[in-house]
Amino acid sequence: MEFALSTHLFASERLNAHILDKVLAAGIRKIEIFAARQHLDYSDAGQVRDVAQWFADHDVALHSVHAPMFADAAWGHLGGLAVSIAYLERPQRIESMDEIKRTLEIAERLPFRFLILHLGLPDEEYDLRKFDAAFTSIEYLKIFAKERGVSLLLENIPIDLSTPARLLSFLEYTRLDLKFCFDTGHAHMGTGVEASFGLLQSRTVSTHVHDNKREKDEHLLPYEGTIDWDAALGGLSGAPEAPALVLELKERSAGAPSLDQIRAAFDKLERHLDEKGVIAART
Repeated sequence: MEFALSTHLFASERLNAHILDKVLAAGIRKIEIFAARQHLDYSDAGQVRDVAQWFADHDVALHSVHAPMFADAAWGHLGGLAVSIAYLERPQRIESMDEIKRTLEIAERLPFRFLILHLGLPDEEYDLRKFDAAFTSIEYLKIFAKERGVSLLLENIPIDLSTPARLLSFLEYTRLDLKFCFDTGHAHMGTGVEASFGLLQSRTVSTHVHDNKREKDEHLLPYEGTIDWDAALGGLSGAPEAPALVLELKERSAGAPSLDQIRAAFDKLERHLDEKGVIAART
């Protein structure tokens, strides 16, 4: 299994060589970029060019990009649309698809394998009509993504519309051939990591790895919350296609986890995997 780090940890800062150098210094050579305009402005050709040049110069793999959640540079506080492929209102859905297309366009200069998508917005309730709306969005985006060598992955998130069981229902209903990014922290807030992964493992090809205490989506380092990592890693390592373990952390009031803490978390995960006879690599 391979380790990677999401730049979600630095989402409040503009993505540049200094940040990427810090990630590389932690021994991580596989990265997921969190596409937020204040972090990576995917419509800024200059920033995209500079980031692409860094990846080329350092022979580091861009594993995936997380689709934007807002269309502005301040998490929606500037009036930007909350991005969703499941809007029932067609104008909002089209605006969201356009924002996601702008993100996919960076693959022409900065190739990546997967685009991570949410199905719905925070606190969104299940509605079969939203499945129809999302189907229309994904059918369109799949073509645009395929032309750029990118596959779309749906992520389980802690809302009624996007639980693991709902995601499977969505694929059964639409007959779409999609795979998943399995999020450990989100699963822990619902039915648990083992039960959730049991539903999605046959189609899981990437992950978001983080911890919490089941009450809120804290994005803590592994072993700082209440996930049973021995059991969780046992399930993840048994997947038909071993997914990359992408550490997705976020800043807290006390500041971001240090590089030493990130290294220690990877070391502990690696030891657990070694005990299970799984080869892990930070590539």
